[in-house]
Amino acid sequence: MALKIRNHAFKWGERTYLMGILNVTPDSFSDGGEFDNLASALSKARNMIDNGVDIIDIGGESTRPNAEAISLETELNRVIPVIKQLRSTTSIPISIDTTKAAVAQAAIEAGADIVNDISGGTFDPEMLTTVAQLNVPIILMHIRGTPKTMQKLTEYQDLVGEILQFLKIQIEKAIACGISESNIIIDPGIGFGKNQQQSIKLLQDLSKFKALNLPMLVGVSRKSFMKPILNQNNAKDRVWGTAAACYSAIARGADILRVHDVPEMYDVCRVADAIEHNFIRYQN
Repeated sequence: MALKIRNHAFKWGERTYLMGILNVTPDSFSDGGEFDNLASALSKARNMIDNGVDIIDIGGESTRPNAEAISLETELNRVIPVIKQLRSTTSIPISIDTTKAAVAQAAIEAGADIVNDISGGTFDPEMLTTVAQLNVPIILMHIRGTPKTMQKLTEYQDLVGEILQFLKIQIEKAIACGISESNIIIDPGIGFGKNQQQSIKLLQDLSKFKALNLPMLVGVSRKSFMKPILNQNNAKDRVWGTAAACYSAIARGADILRVHDVPEMYDVCRVADAIEHNFIRYQN
């Protein structure tokens, strides 16, 4: 299986791809306020490109635990100028991190290529039909509740089984709406409606999600499940914990890693891919 976006080919199973996080928000859990103006956002994007990123994921609404929802207008005002300016200078694939169909539509029209929906297409009833009409890839993630409520909804009878069932249903709905199966990427949603033990369990069982026969994105970067293990309250101090979690995800079948620390995780991918996929990339 392969996916081509602009002049970039994604050959699933050959190597691991890096999605760099660009939060143009004032309140994201790890880097809120650092890149919420056009100049700093573009500088961060250029730095990630220089360090080997494959996709830049631009988000204008924080999805950290307890985050408040924002208006459509606010989200558009945050993300569209960055997408337009970035697209004018690079062919790097851009994903829009949103749960709103109107934002997805505007972002794709502005130059984005992928829709990354943390709700798996459940928050906005127009999302799946909109993506089908746009004919772009969509990332379907598992979540319970909303960012405001998700950490109160962590009771599962069968953690992996229930997440697999949710993803199967959303995949079927996406295809029924006209989204090509080759345009669907799944994400089990580490930390979204899962406690520490459940996030670790998901990482241990990632290979079970390969039964869906779709590329898989995994987001572990700086996440709070590492906090008690590392005794690190500051999310930015979890870079090497993130590295360990990223290697584990690669070994269990992750195709894309969504990360903050691109240079460090690029090196993790280079070594992990040489070991796990017999794929060696050489820097120019």
